[in-house]
Amino acid sequence: MAPVELDALAVREQLFHERVRECLICALLFASLYILCHFVIRHFKKQTDFAAVHDDEDAAVNRIALGLCTFTLAVALGAVLLLPFSIISNEVLLSFPHNYYIQWLNGSLIHGLWNLVFLFSNLSLVFLMPFAYFFTESEGFAGSKKGIMARVYETSVVLLLLTLLVLGMVWVASAIAGNDAVSRQSLYDLWECYLPYLYSCISLFGVLLLLLCTPFGLSTMFTVTGKLLVKPRLLEDLDEQLSCTRFEEAAVSRRITSGKASCWLNLNMALLREQLLSIRSKRKKLELRHRASPWQRNVGYPLAMLGLLALTGISVLIVCFHVLELLLDDTAMPRGMQDTALGQVSFSILGSFGAALQVVLIFYLMLSSVVGFYSSPLFTRLLPERQDTPLTKIIGNCVSLLVLSSALPVFSRTLGITRFDLLGDFGRFNWLGNFYIVFIYNMGFAALTTLCLVKRVTWAVQEELIRAFGEEGVHLSGGLRVPGFGGGVARFAGGG
Repeated sequence: MAPVELDALAVREQLFHERVRECLICALLFASLYILCHFVIRHFKKQTDFAAVHDDEDAAVNRIALGLCTFTLAVALGAVLLLPFSIISNEVLLSFPHNYYIQWLNGSLIHGLWNLVFLFSNLSLVFLMPFAYFFTESEGFAGSKKGIMARVYETSVVLLLLTLLVLGMVWVASAIAGNDAVSRQSLYDLWECYLPYLYSCISLFGVLLLLLCTPFGLSTMFTVTGKLLVKPRLLEDLDEQLSCTRFEEAAVSRRITSGKASCWLNLNMALLREQLLSIRSKRKKLELRHRASPWQRNVGYPLAMLGLLALTGISVLIVCFHVLELLLDDTAMPRGMQDTALGQVSFSILGSFGAALQVVLIFYLMLSSVVGFYSSPLFTRLLPERQDTPLTKIIGNCVSLLVLSSALPVFSRTLGITRFDLLGDFGRFNWLGNFYIVFIYNMGFAALTTLCLVKRVTWAVQEELIRAFGEEGVHLSGGLRVPGFGGGVARFAGGG
């Protein structure tokens, strides 16, 4: 064999081994995400849906739908990790360009991961999740033989009709938005035109949902932090408050006991029980704060709040700076990137520290969007409950999380949180090249986040000051109000 043929064979063999290695890495990564998401769904899944079902047919349907939900949630988690993994990989290759043990981390692998996430996101949103929902609700056509296949046939027919309806609506929308006559006359080139256009609309909806949920979630994060951590209070004596609360609880408990033992007392027992439950809840909170160490109460809470303020402020500053760049430089617009040569240049002017900050901000904004999504009045019913979430609600949660997470790379690049350009089909969205949409989106995020942050911080400070000085005034008056007989109120003096 000639030397030229040997060289060509060696090159083909190397390409084959690289392809096999990339497939193995992608399979291992997705298998890890799938196992993790399986345990997460089992944690929230209603036990009666798969443990107490005696019908083998229903049990098989639930297992199939559970597997589809797990697959979709794994894709959503992969979409969240996609951009941070790419940024970290670029910095690792930039720091260790000639290290033998990280040669598997290359641009071809990153590009393949982006394409797989895009493909699986389309597959889950358009086919798998609708199939899972219709499959759990199906019973088979009337007159047909009952069984799994009857449900599959009914679900397939309903899904086909739904697909035709959605594609028809997308065709009409693209015909209205497009200017060429070909788009109005035929459904030619479905994969290259209409499916990307459909996913472009879904991504635009996801990005708008992130725009609405993230500022609301950022303000909600401060409230959640205040509930999870023990926060210090101004002008407060915990020992005195705890003793007063215990005394009040004992007094109300005696009123309830005396009312049950005597028929001469006219007491509103329902009102007294509600007051007793409220006082017990207050006592438990005070005992929790009393058991907390001074370091936890006076250092942990302020550090957590300062961290949230710093991350939120940095996000707003980056977006404001990106707005100025949009006005002065055309390269600040989000765009797709086909050349995946990583390890050439850092995507942050601060180097590795800036890249790490970008990763932290991406995770922080995603967490804030999820908190804001479940805290909003429209979607609060979707909030899963431990061991008590039905399968249909799990399907709704998987779809919602996939829409949010698949829009996260576009969201981060549109706001200028990162300079890492979009890879694969993520950069083919039509609306990304519209300057007015990108500019208004950045301005809207900066305005909404600043408004929510100022409103939340101002109200928190005002509420704390009013509560502190109000309670101080009550304590100085030297009295405690305890429910008495007949719905009245008895006043116990401090020195009594």
